[in-house]
Amino acid sequence: MQKHRRITAALLILLLAAMLPACGSDSSSSQPFSGEESVQYKTDAYEADVSLAADYIRNDPELENVKGKTIYWLSYYDINPSNNQDRSVALSLFEDEYGGKVEYISCTSENKFDVLASRILGDDPVDMFPYEWEALPNGVVKEQYQPLDDYIDLEDDIWDGMEDIIDMYEYKGSHYVVPYCISSPLLITYSRSMCEENGLPDPYELYKEGKWDWDIFMDMMKDFKANAPAGETRFGINGWFGQAMIQSTGETVIRYDGEKFSSNIKSPAIEAAENVMEDIMQQGLYDPAWYGYFNDNHSTLFFAMADWALGDSNIKNIPEPDVNAEGFVEKNDLMIVPFPKYPEADKYYINCSFGAKMLVKNSQNGPAVGAYIKCERLAAVTDEYVNSAKKKSLIPNIDSSGILNGYLTEEQYDALLEYIDPKKISPVFDFGYGMGTRMYSVGNYTYETRGIMDNITSALLNGDKDSWAVVRDEWSPVVDEIIAEYNSK
Repeated sequence: MQKHRRITAALLILLLAAMLPACGSDSSSSQPFSGEESVQYKTDAYEADVSLAADYIRNDPELENVKGKTIYWLSYYDINPSNNQDRSVALSLFEDEYGGKVEYISCTSENKFDVLASRILGDDPVDMFPYEWEALPNGVVKEQYQPLDDYIDLEDDIWDGMEDIIDMYEYKGSHYVVPYCISSPLLITYSRSMCEENGLPDPYELYKEGKWDWDIFMDMMKDFKANAPAGETRFGINGWFGQAMIQSTGETVIRYDGEKFSSNIKSPAIEAAENVMEDIMQQGLYDPAWYGYFNDNHSTLFFAMADWALGDSNIKNIPEPDVNAEGFVEKNDLMIVPFPKYPEADKYYINCSFGAKMLVKNSQNGPAVGAYIKCERLAAVTDEYVNSAKKKSLIPNIDSSGILNGYLTEEQYDALLEYIDPKKISPVFDFGYGMGTRMYSVGNYTYETRGIMDNITSALLNGDKDSWAVVRDEWSPVVDEIIAEYNSK
C-alpha cells in the first residue's frame, strides 16, 4: 500500500469543531463526557479539496470492496449533513473517493443499546455504531461488536503516533476499537490577570517548563483562598476533575494483561490522588456549584472541564475581544492547561475520550466501515484539512442578529492541539468504565447505587465519605467480584 505523505504528527482536529456553542456540543450534561465522541452533534464541516487524499484511497486494496456499498449507521446523531451544513471531510472522502454511502438509523441516547440488540437479533441491517466506554469489555462480551483487524492495516503510516493508544484497546488479541483521534481532554481554565493580581505563577508557563504538578497546583489554590479580602469567599477549583486527578497518575483502577483483568484499587498512586481530593475538601477549596464555564465573578481560581466549555468561558469573561485583520482573536486573559502532573509520574497523563466507530456484530460491511474509519483518520492528519479546520474554528461565532456567542483564541487552539498530541501527553483508558452499570453509570444517584468508578472519582468531593480508606474498603470486594465475572467470560 502506498504510504500517506501529508501527515501532521499530532494534529487531531475533530473535537475542536464542537467547542463553540453553535456547534451543538451537549453542554447540558453534568459531566464533560461519558466515553462518547465530543463531536456527536456536529461534524468537522468545512470546505475541503478531498482530492488531497485521493492517491491514498486509489491504492487502498479495499477500494473495490467498498464501491457502491451503504453503511447503516445506528446512532442518536447523524453524520450526514443537515440544516445546510457542508459534509464533513471524512464523509466527503468516503462518498466521493471510496464510492460509499451512509444511511442513518435514528435512535435516542437512552434506547440506543436496546435498538442495537433488537436489530442484531432481528437480522435488520446495522453496520456501524458510536464508540462509548461501554464497548469494552461489556459490549464485546454481549456480542454486539466484531474486530476491525481484517479491515484496517494498523501498520499503515496514517496511524503514526496512535499505535500505543490503539494497543491500549486491544482485547483478547483483537482490536474492536481503533481510535482515530483523541477527544474531550479534561482541561484547567484560568485567568492570567487573577494569577498576576494574587502573585501566582502562570500555569501555562509552568506547564511549558515541566513544573505544572499537584504540589504547585495545591499551593496556588491555598494562596488564592488565603488572599481573599475580608468578607469575600474564595475557592480553589470547581467543575469536574476527580477522574482526571486519578488518571494523572498514569494508573488505572482496572488493569488488563491481555488475558485477565485485575484490581488496582489499592494502588499507592491512586491513594495519593484520593488524598489530594481529601485535602481539597478539608481546606474548603472546592466549590460544588455547577457552572458550564469559567466563573466570571472571579471567586474561583481554576475551572476543570472538557474542551466544550471553552467557547462559553471566553464569551462570559471577555465578551468583546479584540480581533485581528483576519477576523479572529489571537490571545486574551483566559488560558488552558492540562490537569497537573502527579509529582512522581514520568510525564503528563491526560483524562480524555477518543474518536472511534464500532463495527457491529454480524455486519457484512466490514470493508466499508473500515474505509470510513480510515477517512476519519485522513481528515485528522492531512495538513491541508487540519489547516482549513483551524481557520474555520477561529472564526468567532456570530448569530444572525450580530451577537457574538463564542470564540476561541489562536493561542488556545494551538494549546489544545498540543494537549491531544500523543507524543507530548499520554492519554489513559480504564477498562473499568466498560464493565457494566454496577461499575459505571451516569446520573445523580446515591452513594449506594452510583457506579463504583463514579464513587472512586467523586465520593470524596461530593461529601458522601470523608476518607478514601472507607471508600476503597467498601468497594474493593465488589470490584473483585465484577472482575471475576469478566475473567470467566
